[in-house]
Amino acid sequence: MNLLAFDTSTDTLSIAVQHAGGTVQHTGPGGAQASATLIPAVRQLLAQAGLSFDTLDAIVFGRGPGSFTGLRTACAVAQGLAFGARGGQGVPVLPVDTLLAVAEAARLQHGCTQVVAVLDARMDEVYHARCEWQPAEARWRTDADFGVSAPDTVLPPAGWTVAGNAQAAYGERLAPGARHVHTLPTAAALVSLAPALLAAGGAMAASDALPRYIRDKVAQTTAERAALRAAAASATPT
Repeated sequence: MNLLAFDTSTDTLSIAVQHAGGTVQHTGPGGAQASATLIPAVRQLLAQAGLSFDTLDAIVFGRGPGSFTGLRTACAVAQGLAFGARGGQGVPVLPVDTLLAVAEAARLQHGCTQVVAVLDARMDEVYHARCEWQPAEARWRTDADFGVSAPDTVLPPAGWTVAGNAQAAYGERLAPGARHVHTLPTAAALVSLAPALLAAGGAMAASDALPRYIRDKVAQTTAERAALRAAAASATPT
């Protein structure tokens, strides 16, 4: 299966192209640079793999949660490339949850099968989800809804690993008693997840692909988030 995968949800740009001879990868600076470097790097990797947009079976991208600008960049590029492939006939798009990709990266790199995936959400919060590997089904079981909260509130079950990029920002505030591994939602993880997700019907037309946002307000300030948390705490019965 010929797949192009990329993630721009963090400060690291990750791209992978899977083809019959294996997988070629590229990692570089993300953030504001991703919008300028993503497409040239994709073209270079496709050429290295001996593929073109017309020979792809699907385009896979990390849909979020993550950097709002990064998610919009990934989605827009995936849509544009998918629309134009095969002489305008298009190829399917597979949006993949970034927290699921974090868990898969932890499994591939560290052998983790019970993971609390976390990504730095900025504004003194983290995105988080519990992900448990189901070996008989070769897939992850995850929380139905991902969370966003202060790092102090992330409480992994005993024996679970916290994986992601948030410990560097929050240190001992984030699950101090748990094992931590640094992982990102890499394109290699997206490629690894893709076959099962495609088999389950996860592919869609480019026009239907959307980012996954967790916060309901992109521009909410730290003070606004703190006020909401205080209001919620005061409304909780004691």
